Amino acid sequence: MTKRTKEILDRLDKEYGTEYVCYLNHENAWQLLIAVILSAQCTDARVNIVTKDLFQKYDSLEKFANADLEELEQDIKSTGFYHNKAKNIIACAKRLVYEFHGEVPSTIEELTSLAGVGRKTANVIRGNIYNEPSIVVDTHVKRISRRLGFTKETDPEKIEYELMKVLPKDHWILYNIQIITFGRNICFARSPKCEECFLQDLCKAKDRSDKKAKK
Repeated sequence: MTKRTKEILDRLDKEYGTEYVCYLNHENAWQLLIAVILSAQCTDARVNIVTKDLFQKYDSLEKFANADLEELEQDIKSTGFYHNKAKNIIACAKRLVYEFHGEVPSTIEELTSLAGVGRKTANVIRGNIYNEPSIVVDTHVKRISRRLGFTKETDPEKIEYELMKVLPKDHWILYNIQIITFGRNICFARSPKCEECFLQDLCKAKDRSDKKAKK
């Protein structure tokens, strides 16, 4: 790990702490899995509103596996892309019930074999449920990792592998948690608050607003 990388991580730790936080409400592994499927192209806040009632109505994997497709679509409609999400949730629940005996698997291979589950979703489960060091490349991690100069890649899987080389294993899960907060509060996709940023002197972004202001 380079001195610069260590400084970035130290500042993130100081600013946001080192506690593992999951922003999606859940009580068990399968609830988190469904919540993450719902979170595609949707905010965590919206997903939490939907799952509050959803997990009361469907309080077991079996109920999701046997759900009526059109009814489930209406239940999750406000999360967007509800046709695909409903279809994937039912298919995923069926496989978990009939092939995995109701248990959410822990390996990346088994998780990504489930309907609607890509590497990002699989790594959320591995990190939050099984405490397996894993890097989740969401929109914040992708954008900010490029701005910090950790990667030049645009493909999430390639970014994941590059970050594995750059970051120490004990920060793989933590980095995502911290960067989500950082991305929501300071490093926006548009008009980031560069003047307020505690990583300003270490940032390699070409679109920094503080640089534009000096011109």
